[in-house]
Amino acid sequence: MNSLDYAITASGLTRRFGALVAVDNVYLKIPSGAIYGFLGPNGSGKSTMIRMLCGLLTPSAGSATVLGMDTKRDSEKLKQQIGYMTQKFALYDDLTVNENLQFVSEIYAVARKQRKVRVAELLEEFNLHQQQKQRAATLSGGQKQRLALAAATLHKPRILFLDEPTSAVDPQNRRDFWEKLFDLAEQGTTILVSTHYMDEAARCHSLAILDRGIKVADGTPKELGEGIASQVIEVTARDPNAARQSLLKLAGITSITQLGVQLRVLIPKEIPDAVQRVRDNLDHANVNAEVESVFPDLEDVFVSVTELSNSGLAA
Repeated sequence: MNSLDYAITASGLTRRFGALVAVDNVYLKIPSGAIYGFLGPNGSGKSTMIRMLCGLLTPSAGSATVLGMDTKRDSEKLKQQIGYMTQKFALYDDLTVNENLQFVSEIYAVARKQRKVRVAELLEEFNLHQQQKQRAATLSGGQKQRLALAAATLHKPRILFLDEPTSAVDPQNRRDFWEKLFDLAEQGTTILVSTHYMDEAARCHSLAILDRGIKVADGTPKELGEGIASQVIEVTARDPNAARQSLLKLAGITSITQLGVQLRVLIPKEIPDAVQRVRDNLDHANVNAEVESVFPDLEDVFVSVTELSNSGLAA
């Protein structure tokens, strides 16, 4: 890809708040039309990254371009080309759905003749037609989410920035929301979404994992799974606690996570015959279990590149 194929680039992007380094020397290249994720816990720098890329926050060091525009020099121009949806509902509770959308259309200077038509399109597209005269304060969480996304896309932005947009809605609404994001991406919209949900991160075309302001990994979910320094062994046991207690005594294991009757065991790749070592350990402890090597999921990746890397056990 050449530089024209990237909707967003960042070079050495850094933001300090006094002694706190919220984002530390981050490099990014995000292709046009992709859904790109920032995965990380609270305090990892996700929101700060998005605010810098939107031109809302000036970097302490480094630079970024969005749609070919410098986020520092062209911040006002950039704001007309992007949509931004925050975690907290940011529209007006005392206005109706229709009034909120009309107000946003004026903010983005949508031509007067087009406002009514565009609002009507969005009411239909986001299934809000029946709620158009309802005050925003009385909407359900899922309805508020749809209204916020409708407002963020009203001016047909080329890039959408979504900062933990599904944190306050139920699983069905989250699923519906993501279907809408895929529709927008199919139409050519580039989407950058921050999340701490592993299942949402797995939906992204590619993603970066942030830990204390540092980008510790990036790539597609498959590339991230292939690239970690750990192998994952899945243990299914009738007595998972007994299996866990036995495996805690096995040298080389860096992490054990229990999921119901299953254990996800992380072992460095350089340790040979890991599956057999686990089997032998459980047989010696008289623990009946099935043991197999499995492909890492994003939770395995996250543990490997954050917790384990901090202790020097994984890259």
